[in-house]
Amino acid sequence: EVQLVESGGDLVQPGGSLRLSCAASGFTFSTYAMSWVRQAPGKGLEWVSFISNGGVSTLYSDSVKGRFTVSRDNAKNTLYLQMNSLKPEDTAVYYCAKYILSVASTIDYWGQGTQVTVSS
Repeated sequence: EVQLVESGGDLVQPGGSLRLSCAASGFTFSTYAMSWVRQAPGKGLEWVSFISNGGVSTLYSDSVKGRFTVSRDNAKNTLYLQMNSLKPEDTAVYYCAKYILSVASTIDYWGQGTQVTVSS
């Protein structure tokens, strides 16, 4: 059974940092590309970042480029999102998502999400 379990969400002040983790199980993690997607209160899903199966290729939305860094440890079956210089508009539930291929394609599994709140 595929499982994606996010953690690391918290309440943080503007300008602060957080590191999100996504623990994967039930599949060969190193085979598949992954993404982070978020949903702000009352809004739709927003793609945040992408990482290829080996971690060589990464992509970011314009809203987080230069502030967020996606990475993965295939030995630990874990995906990470380092978030720096956080802004109130980064407040959202953050989900990790698995693609069906090693490159950007269709997402077939989602985690349950972790809440990030940026507020003073």
